[in-house]
Amino acid sequence: MSIFDSSVPIAIGSDHAGVDYKKNLVAFFSDNNIAYKDFGTFDSASVDYPDYAHPVAMAVENKEACFGILICGSANGVAITANKHQGIRAALCWKNEIAQLARQHNDANIICLPARFITQEEALNMVQTFMNTEFEGGRHQNRVDKIACN
Repeated sequence: MSIFDSSVPIAIGSDHAGVDYKKNLVAFFSDNNIAYKDFGTFDSASVDYPDYAHPVAMAVENKEACFGILICGSANGVAITANKHQGIRAALCWKNEIAQLARQHNDANIICLPARFITQEEALNMVQTFMNTEFEGGRHQNRVDKIACN
């Protein structure tokens, strides 16, 4: 089963560097009747990425979203922030194959996109791959089970 559940919205957020990418993804979701919750930001004024990464991570962690999308300049800041949450496995993706493996091998539940290093078309392709790729389980499940610090 893929991470995408059409009965549950996708959580999306970005800082100022990723706002145009987020707008493009939101337009795709709207055009395709895909439910989403946009946690902002909504313009290019400089903001602090944790203010948007934490709410997205909490929505995914609390199962209020089927998965999350975070976008900033390098995607490092949003990935680091989201991964502070115990139930989150946020993956920084810069190629379609990385997005696929993040789901297949790591059961990632948030995709983090580096707006300064990819095109908007690449971002959309990676999100579509992420949302439609199943976690393989098997030998990978044991590894994923060891991630949390309990």
